[in-house]
Amino acid sequence: MSSTPSSASTPDVTGPAAHRAVRYAKFTIGYNVIEGIIAISAGTVAGAVSLIGFGIDSSIEVAAATVVLVRLLAEIKGGEPDEAKERRALKFIAITFFALAAFVTVEGIRDLVSGEKPDTSLVGIALTGISIVIMPWLARAKRKAGLEMNSRLVVADAAETRLCAWLSVSTFVGLVAFALLGWTWIDPVAGFIIAGFAIMEGKEAWEGELVCDDECDDEDQASATATGSSSRSDDRK
Repeated sequence: MSSTPSSASTPDVTGPAAHRAVRYAKFTIGYNVIEGIIAISAGTVAGAVSLIGFGIDSSIEVAAATVVLVRLLAEIKGGEPDEAKERRALKFIAITFFALAAFVTVEGIRDLVSGEKPDTSLVGIALTGISIVIMPWLARAKRKAGLEMNSRLVVADAAETRLCAWLSVSTFVGLVAFALLGWTWIDPVAGFIIAGFAIMEGKEAWEGELVCDDECDDEDQASATATGSSSRSDDRK
């Protein structure tokens, strides 16, 4: 029993899930443009590598959502789903994960070696606090739409948004801990946590092995049960 979208089936771009996915992609682009500008500006002023990395991830999220949006709109308007193009899009998303991991790792090591002390960023704390609320909801909504559509590309984009949710948490905790306790090492460590998540999600996107959560497994079990019941009914006939 598979818990991921099947590569053998064509994504359904005619149903309501596809139109929801389009709306989610547009919202992702708009929100993350604003989030990225604020985070990178605030992180630069404070010298906080985790906040800068968080802002760069917002830019990556914009790029990934744009790729997904362009593909969805093309298919909705009558273009044939293209497996090769979907794979290239998935690999592009994976590369953006790896680029983020490399950046925050290098900057984190540099800050640990130099002993550079960031400033407290109240703007960063407020921004990541808001994202802790918004990003998990958006990731779940995207994943649900992607599974309904049988679209690995939309599910991969949901994974990127899920990463952004975890980044929001780790960055928020790091910024608050530094503000309260003054630990200079907490910022680069938060950056290393970001890098770990990015590598994990990037590997899954590159290989197309997108892990499903318990909710997806429940949906698959229900589908399998319904299919089995239908088969038994046909046998009785």
